[in-house]
Amino acid sequence: MTIILYYLSAYLIGSLMAGYFVVKLLGRKDIRVEGSRNVGARNAGRVHGKASFVLTFLGDALKGAMVIYTGQYLDLVPELVLAGLFFAILGHVKPITLGFKGGMGISTFIGGMLAFEPMAAIVIIAGFLLLYPLLKSFTFAGLGAFITIPFFLYFRGESALNCILAGILVLVILYIHREDIMERLGNKTKK
Repeated sequence: MTIILYYLSAYLIGSLMAGYFVVKLLGRKDIRVEGSRNVGARNAGRVHGKASFVLTFLGDALKGAMVIYTGQYLDLVPELVLAGLFFAILGHVKPITLGFKGGMGISTFIGGMLAFEPMAAIVIIAGFLLLYPLLKSFTFAGLGAFITIPFFLYFRGESALNCILAGILVLVILYIHREDIMERLGNKTKK
């Protein structure tokens, strides 16, 4: 019963959309009808500036971290805690609070992974800095950096199952971004 409540809570925490509240409070706008109509950090920044981007990113990252810390507080095994992060991302992408139209899950994923393994920050930053000059794309460099996380966890001594679950989370993020990836690949081939 504890695990079911944990996953339900993770989904509901994920459904609290920072971008919606930040832009509503600071800009008196509904982010769902502005810019790309996405309630994530990038659109919040586009609609209402850098402060909205930062606040939205931090708010959405905090959701992922809260879910990880809650699972650890409940003394759940790491595999169940990582599965909780999946439900938080699901809540962010398909929030019941906004008619199942949410963000792309990046900030929630980052916050959760950093709470699970703080040293992952170095891997994400290093991966991005190495890939950006080669790919010349913020999106591809960021997503590419995420791919290194399961390998990093393996070398840090995490169990094979935890590494696989982290890999599944990365694949979920890539799947959520599939249209953006295909669009950007299409633009690169046209050049």
